[in-house]
Amino acid sequence: MSEEPVAGRPTPDVPPETMPDVPPASPADVPLATPANTTGTPPPTSPVAGSTGGTGGGRNAMIIGAVIVAAAIIVGALLISQGGASPSPSPAPSAAPTQPATAEPTATAAPTPTPAPTATPNACAPENLPTLTAGTITIGTDNPAYSPYWLPREGGNTPPWDTEFSGDPTTGAGFESAVAYAVADKLGFGQDKVAWVAVKFDNSYAPGPKTFDFYLAQVSYKPERAANADLSDGYYWLNQSLVATGGTPIASAKTIADLKGYQFGAQVGTTSYDTIVNVIKPDKDPKVYDSNDAAIQALTNKQIDGLVVDLPTAFYVVATQLDNGMIVGQFPPTGAEQEHLSLVLAKGSPLTSCVNQALAAMTADGTLAKLTQEWMADKANAPVITP
Repeated sequence: MSEEPVAGRPTPDVPPETMPDVPPASPADVPLATPANTTGTPPPTSPVAGSTGGTGGGRNAMIIGAVIVAAAIIVGALLISQGGASPSPSPAPSAAPTQPATAEPTATAAPTPTPAPTATPNACAPENLPTLTAGTITIGTDNPAYSPYWLPREGGNTPPWDTEFSGDPTTGAGFESAVAYAVADKLGFGQDKVAWVAVKFDNSYAPGPKTFDFYLAQVSYKPERAANADLSDGYYWLNQSLVATGGTPIASAKTIADLKGYQFGAQVGTTSYDTIVNVIKPDKDPKVYDSNDAAIQALTNKQIDGLVVDLPTAFYVVATQLDNGMIVGQFPPTGAEQEHLSLVLAKGSPLTSCVNQALAAMTADGTLAKLTQEWMADKANAPVITP
């Protein structure tokens, strides 16, 4: 007796030649299809899902195979329509040749406009000069102030220079007074912007603060002085000279050797004193005085035989301060450079370079030569005392 098929369990496919004869199913075993028309002709029946009766299993396999073939045909047709059979995988693209790395171009910024150069302030303009008193330049000199460097004022000198034999620095008359005002003018200070102060000669170049912006009183340049104060470029070149009373033995001396046995004197701290020590080299120690006036008085009193002063001063001394005085002669320059007079300023003064610029301008435009000719031309000739 054959086994009835069970719905939902597939029946193994058996080749037709090995399948056993199965009696046809009775009409009662097959569900009736609903008629599709009214002609009385029954429509063909479709196999029931899961049925395995007769050749149903083989037919199912054939149907599935036909479906697979049809699907393959359709897929192939689609592939052909898109350019061919299923493409083989494309090889990975080879790397492009490596190019040298180049900097990405950057946008060039618009150049920043260069500001117009700012004018450098003129350090020597009067408004920029750090003078002791703003808007005024203070000049110092000795007291007394001697001619021909300073001349007296008619009707009386300005205090504290209102003493006998002193000139008045405030007049602009006399060589150094004229030079002082000319320097002030080059610095931008008119005569009404100049103030004066009396300072003892050897205090002018001593260490320490100053009561003046610059000073002049026949201060010759010396390295020792420049160690403690600023000394400007020269404004006058001169020689030292010997003053004596006429008719005395020393008055006839012609050489330095003739002077060895005499007594000499000079103002303290001056190059006149240096001349006695280093040039004359007398047998007697020189005498030192606080001022030329005191030294002149010593000569008058015969306490010394000869007085050494710079040549311009010698002319004034013999003309006005010494009875029967005379210039024995002048000493030739010693060393590589002739002695010169300098303005004195505080050590490291910011005015020093400006003062030197003023003196240079006075030399270039002829001012200094004109003042020298006016005040000193007749003060430079005297016999030379030879070695």
